[in-house]
Amino acid sequence: MPQRIWLDVPFAEKDEAKARGARWDPTAKRWYAPRPGIAELGRWAALPGVPDPLPGEDRAFGSGLFVDLVPSSCWFTNVRSCVAERDWERLRRMITGRAGQRCEICLRGEDRGTRRWLEAHERWAYDDSTRTQVLRRLICVCTDCHTTTHFGLAQVRGIDDRALAHLREVTGMSALEADEHVGAAFDLWRRRSVTEWELDLSILTDAGITVTPPPTAADRAAVAERTLHVQRDHEPRR
Repeated sequence: MPQRIWLDVPFAEKDEAKARGARWDPTAKRWYAPRPGIAELGRWAALPGVPDPLPGEDRAFGSGLFVDLVPSSCWFTNVRSCVAERDWERLRRMITGRAGQRCEICLRGEDRGTRRWLEAHERWAYDDSTRTQVLRRLICVCTDCHTTTHFGLAQVRGIDDRALAHLREVTGMSALEADEHVGAAFDLWRRRSVTEWELDLSILTDAGITVTPPPTAADRAAVAERTLHVQRDHEPRR
């Protein structure tokens, strides 16, 4: 088989890339040019891969499934909002690839029938002395584990019962233990939400990823509405 010309195609641009001749490799889970020299696909020419692990990344940090609520003062200041779409594609590919295309928590792969996908999730550390929110790790999670992790968002979307059931299934918690775990997570969230945190993304910048300033407090409401609107659009129709 001729060597393929791999591409970095952001999800939002996949239809345009396909129309210009790009093809999808379901095994590699990546777009490619079917033959060299297709000028129409030059804008998606592959960038160098990002290092694995990322500089200073702690692959053991924040293991397992737990409710991990981002303080309201940091809402929508995640990695995806701070890096360009093509850089996000490079990060996503590295994260899912090193996990063997499996969720690092429940070890399940994607399932198109149940709308379970593989997604990237950040593990943060909070330094109270410097008021810094530090990115410590990027982890590959499935949709179900991701939904449980962001339990507050699951409540907004009306699927918290499903998230709670998944928490119990994966961890073996009893109903009482799960309720206490969620309650403790919200107590911690309330304490952290009174602080304005500085964002430390040095494990990305040290890997050559360009980051942009996160949304300001004034912009977060608009970002939240756009995000929730997109998520509602992707909810299964009943």
